[in-house]
Amino acid sequence: MQAKVHGSSGSLELTDSLFGAKFNEPLVHQVVAAYLAAGRSGTKAQKRRSDVRGGGIKPWRQKGTGRARAGTSRSPIWVGGGRAFAAAPRNFSQKVNRKMYRGALRSILSELLRQQRILFAEQLALDAPKTKELVGKLRELGFAGGLLVVEAFDEKIWLAARNLPHVSVAEAGSVDPVSLVAAEQIVLTAAAAKVLEERIK
Repeated sequence: MQAKVHGSSGSLELTDSLFGAKFNEPLVHQVVAAYLAAGRSGTKAQKRRSDVRGGGIKPWRQKGTGRARAGTSRSPIWVGGGRAFAAAPRNFSQKVNRKMYRGALRSILSELLRQQRILFAEQLALDAPKTKELVGKLRELGFAGGLLVVEAFDEKIWLAARNLPHVSVAEAGSVDPVSLVAAEQIVLTAAAAKVLEERIK
């Protein structure tokens, strides 16, 4: 599969297994949901009646007072009592095996390419960490906003892009499905495409 390299007269050879896969919407949804769920801390906690301090003695005798029966002052219906259905720390992570994760990435990248939301560049190098210089290069590519996927961490690109509100930078070796799905457009360098092909075989 051939893809046009923006800013150059050449083309880039892409593997059909990575950029020519069918779109598997249920798989993509499951992997994206699992990725977002794994980011939840799950540390919310409240005290049950057994966790609240005090309430060990019966407030008053069972009969003869004219009041309702009460066995503890830490009942959920009392002020200062425990919570009836208290939240407890929990783990929200979902199991997604490696084959499913890679399959979802292949499906996402293939669909983005079909929608013409991936722009391939020969390279994305800056002489200095200047936002103005990066904006000029992105304008030449026809990039309005989204995700820049580079081969490896580049401090100049990272510093130049952090001041742009609708531009983020990711390494090809660690790019995640949520970032790909959320990006309006993606700039993918030739070297980053090779890294992705090695990562998602």
